[in-house]
Amino acid sequence: MLLAKRTAKKPALDGNLCSDVWGEADRSPAFVDMATGGPALLKTEASILWDDENLYVGFWIQEPFPTALQDARDSLVFRENDVEVFIDGGDCYYEFEINALGTVYEVFFIWRDAYSERFNTPEFDVHRRKAFSFGGDFDRTEAAFWTGTHPRGTRWAFTDWDMEGMQSAVTIDGVLNDPTVRSTGWKVELAFPWASMQHLANGRSLPPTPGDVWKIFLGRFQKIELAGKQVQAAWCVTPHGKYDTHQPESFTEVTFIE
Repeated sequence: MLLAKRTAKKPALDGNLCSDVWGEADRSPAFVDMATGGPALLKTEASILWDDENLYVGFWIQEPFPTALQDARDSLVFRENDVEVFIDGGDCYYEFEINALGTVYEVFFIWRDAYSERFNTPEFDVHRRKAFSFGGDFDRTEAAFWTGTHPRGTRWAFTDWDMEGMQSAVTIDGVLNDPTVRSTGWKVELAFPWASMQHLANGRSLPPTPGDVWKIFLGRFQKIELAGKQVQAAWCVTPHGKYDTHQPESFTEVTFIE
């Protein structure tokens, strides 16, 4: 569980995370391996704050050689190094990713078993939007090729959906894309407006009422090369038991408090 404290003073949203409010926020434990829960090779921490307008998220990311190459909006930044926020809405969920260049990737997912009842609207017209059927991460076996392994089956993934009013900022504590210079890492500061979360509220008040609990994923993907072989590590606050970020039931429980 992670506590999200209400802040009376807005964060600077400049990516530095130097505002006094972040010093008063509840800091997550260091991220762990997504599947095993074992310690991560590099340290990552996160905090969540809120006020009547926004949900705020800050990341502190240790990385001796910060690297980011993808600079096009909604490019697949998870294929290199990034940090991620998922917000569960019951019958839907939102995915946000960002790399050290500040390149943003957003997708809105709707479970197909709930689509016709709640989401069959012009906003989510699967014939006119960039909508794809999605079965989940790493589900590539024959038995799960089409439907994935999640008990709810597939989702509609709207890759052209953007959260209106979202703000993001990144700072590098060192030098980006220079393997000859050792850096400290990078930081990310985010703001997600409550006014743009109607679909994610799932019957809850916006902004939240103190004591409300939301499920939010805070994660990081990192390419690591060892002995000439490259792997992509996946780290997060609450382990999922396997390398699949798309398990809302495994997201971290975030309690909103005064």
